[in-house]
Amino acid sequence: MISVLTMQEALLVLNKYWTEHGCLVVQPMNTEVGAGTLNPATFLRVQGPEPWRVAYVEPSVRPDDSRYGENPNRLQTHTQYQVVLKPEPGNAQELFLGSLRALGIDTAAHDIRFVEDNWASPALGAWGLGWEVWLDGLEITQFTYFQQAGGITLDPVSVEITYGVERILMALQNVGHFKDLVYAPGVTYGEAFGQAEYEMSRYYLDEADLETQRGLFEAFAGEARRMLDMRLPVPAYSFVLKCSHAFNVLDARGAVSTTERARSFARMRGLAHEVAELWVARREELGFPLGRVAGTGSAEASVGGTTPAEAAPAEAAPAEAAPAEARPATLVVEIGVEEMPPAEVTRTSQAVHDALAERLAATRLGHGGISVCAGPRRVVATVVGVQPREADHEWTVRGPRVSAAYDAEGNPTQAAIGFARSQGADPAVLGRVTAGADEHVAVTRQVVGRPAEEVLSALLPDVVTGLRSEKNMRWNAPRLSFTRPIRWIMALLGERVVPFAVSGLTSGRTTQVHRGAVPPAVQVPTADGYLAFLRDHGILADAAERRRLVVDGATRLAAGVGGRIQVEQYGALIDEITNLVEFPTPVLGAFDAKYLTLPADVLVTVMRKHQRYLPVVDAEGRMLPYFVAVADGSCDRDVVRHGNEAVLRARYEDASFFWRADLETPLNEMRERTRLLTFEKRLGSMADRAERISAVARRLAEALGVAGTDREVLDRAADLTKFDLGSQMVTELSSLAGLMAREYAVRAGESEEVAAALFENELPRFAGDALPATLPGALLALADRLDLLVGLFAIGAEPTGSSDPFGLRRSALGVVNILLGRSDLAGITLSRGLAIAAQQQAVAVEPKHLDGAAQFVLRRFEQQLIELGHATTDVRAVLVRADSPRLAAHTLEELESLRGDDRFAMVLAAFQRARRIVPTGLAAVYDPHRLEEPAEQALHTALAKCRQVLDGETSLVRFNAETGELADAVNSFFDDVLVMAEEPGVRANRLGLLAAVRDLAEGIVDWEALV
Repeated sequence: MISVLTMQEALLVLNKYWTEHGCLVVQPMNTEVGAGTLNPATFLRVQGPEPWRVAYVEPSVRPDDSRYGENPNRLQTHTQYQVVLKPEPGNAQELFLGSLRALGIDTAAHDIRFVEDNWASPALGAWGLGWEVWLDGLEITQFTYFQQAGGITLDPVSVEITYGVERILMALQNVGHFKDLVYAPGVTYGEAFGQAEYEMSRYYLDEADLETQRGLFEAFAGEARRMLDMRLPVPAYSFVLKCSHAFNVLDARGAVSTTERARSFARMRGLAHEVAELWVARREELGFPLGRVAGTGSAEASVGGTTPAEAAPAEAAPAEAAPAEARPATLVVEIGVEEMPPAEVTRTSQAVHDALAERLAATRLGHGGISVCAGPRRVVATVVGVQPREADHEWTVRGPRVSAAYDAEGNPTQAAIGFARSQGADPAVLGRVTAGADEHVAVTRQVVGRPAEEVLSALLPDVVTGLRSEKNMRWNAPRLSFTRPIRWIMALLGERVVPFAVSGLTSGRTTQVHRGAVPPAVQVPTADGYLAFLRDHGILADAAERRRLVVDGATRLAAGVGGRIQVEQYGALIDEITNLVEFPTPVLGAFDAKYLTLPADVLVTVMRKHQRYLPVVDAEGRMLPYFVAVADGSCDRDVVRHGNEAVLRARYEDASFFWRADLETPLNEMRERTRLLTFEKRLGSMADRAERISAVARRLAEALGVAGTDREVLDRAADLTKFDLGSQMVTELSSLAGLMAREYAVRAGESEEVAAALFENELPRFAGDALPATLPGALLALADRLDLLVGLFAIGAEPTGSSDPFGLRRSALGVVNILLGRSDLAGITLSRGLAIAAQQQAVAVEPKHLDGAAQFVLRRFEQQLIELGHATTDVRAVLVRADSPRLAAHTLEELESLRGDDRFAMVLAAFQRARRIVPTGLAAVYDPHRLEEPAEQALHTALAKCRQVLDGETSLVRFNAETGELADAVNSFFDDVLVMAEEPGVRANRLGLLAAVRDLAEGIVDWEALV
């Protein structure tokens, strides 16, 4: 049995492990850095074509994480262990898991998970895709495939593994606070470093001199600039790091304004980009001393005794011999992937189904049903009843017309001879086909169908290479780009391998099961019953089956402690959990009941957002001190339970820290902090936005004549709106915006009504969410969304494609549904609301911007109505009234009620008849005294009567009821009167009369849409 390591022993173990796997060991950076990534051994070395394998300890300094040593997990200086493998070797996950075993972690007993977490550093222009690695719910490592650094696309791609050493050792040593870690025999972490943690927290949060830090930032930036001009990238980069630390100190003190933040980030990003370019140029001048990774240049080299090489294009294995008596068989194709983001699991499953169906349809290969299921590490496509070969068929190529193919004596012309030659045929055997009215010569051949393996070997590579996600990455595999690296392909037709190759991958009969299984890779004998085969190896490929196990297991565990799981409420979370695991193992955990004094929304958000736990509640929906975590596969449940409980305890300690600090902070002070939060550089800070929302809400209230208590509540809530964005809790957990405003407002002595309005300002937050229940809340929520729409359209930041970073689509539907839901807002139309919001903007708002915003909202409204099941023609007919969504929705109900009504059909036909003959834009002007025919006089009389009776009526039902006589008069007019009379004056008068009929119905519905 391996004894528990001290922290310094663990660092030595990691050094030994990674040096044995070809890494150089270098020293930490000699200035403050926020992460091991910033060390030149990573940031500079991932640039360019040179191979590089490195490992090192990095004390990572993050002033904003200062907690005076009180938080069990969060420190201003924590220890990272950094590993960079360039190029990524194809088995980095397996190497990492081996390092955990070297540390004494039983990977079979613990729940170790790779959970989506993409990394970016705006200050350094760097980003990558990957995961945070969980050990029983505790994030212990950041695992990233670098895509860019310094704004430069990286080739080859490197993989970075960043260990959180204190967290790993807390789990290993089973301690609840970093101070209690055994750092060395007889010495705890707190004894060695506790004083420094407290004093540096004091400095960063309370004592750092702001002017000194600003001066340092400028001095360091200037020196970085000077070193770049001297073509010295290494010292230049060291001063960029010093700039970054000075900025972080200012940020921790809350001293960075919106403008200053944007300017500082741009400045550091620009310097980092120049450093990266200069570094590569200098290495090239030196002849790339470490050589080049294969595929990026002529030479190959190694670092630390290894030779990482780009995977060469694989050759497909020869097809296995088919049995003598071929029969229909089952096809199974499995695409093996490193852990996909949960949303991509479902999306990829559908994409593979569609791609496979489309490509099979383009062949003549008969087959049965296609089904695709997926989990985080695999996509499995099954096609039943695949025929042994394609059906034979005739292939006909049409040539010239017969009249051009033969002369008068019936001899082939040069046109026929040339055509026959091009097809390898004798002119004497040319056939004939008819195309339209013409007869052509043709060549017809009998084509023997290809064997199924040949067909599938040709189409399956396209299914793999065609995979795409919302955010794609590159790795050490040419031609492939997907959400995460594809690592294996298993393809069987019955018992035979379907041979094909993609990049460095060759299809085979091997699949990967759980990484901790013995062995982790197994041979698949046959495609038949493959899902059952996977199930026998602890893999549930079917998401519906995994979801059922999650729900049933969690429900059973909750019932055991007198609670229940709110399955419907947390449906989206359950779906996410389902796609995070290959075999769900629910585990019941508990937490100290003292944390129930925190708001329930805080407790649930921490569980849901950070940990993907399911809360347990009693029959009335009150929180109980329990939760359900879902591990992946077999594990030691007691070990996993203990680990997850410790993680949640630390999370709740952090939340308690924020809660206590916020309760001691006046609301106005929190709102003042929002001046330091960037909204959009042209639209100002969050405080600027809050002031615009406040002004718009008041203007809307004036337009409606809101007075009394509602107005008093609105005015006070408007003074405070968005203040909670300046709280520590919402800074950490942004989804609690509004919820914390309500909690903090009540505790600061504000009325329940004001607190409710502040919460309702954020409603609705998502599709199907509650709408504001009070008028003040509705006005604030409406003002919020109107300001967002107008401001962003004015600066050209409207959504494009799937990109909608500010949630404008959600805001547009929010405007619609708030106006739909409250009759007391009937006096506010969409155009009026947008115009009021435009008057408060800090940027110029042109008519085209308002029109663009209005049309954007109307399209969302239209889409919502159609998705609710209303006929498209009916929806489009009522959009003429959509400036008032409530009126449009009411008119839609009326229109649907009139479908099948004979009177309405007659009225509709009559008005459409009048509209069709009247030229567009013709004014409704006519002289009643020039109406001579009885039918036109009758139409004038009926029109006048309708005008008097309707008197601006907006109801379609009432309009239909009162215009029957007018419709009859219109029909008689067309039967008895020649509208287009020869005499121009008569013709114009009659058209003017019909234009008046047209205008009577204008704006009720779009009559043309009902054709």
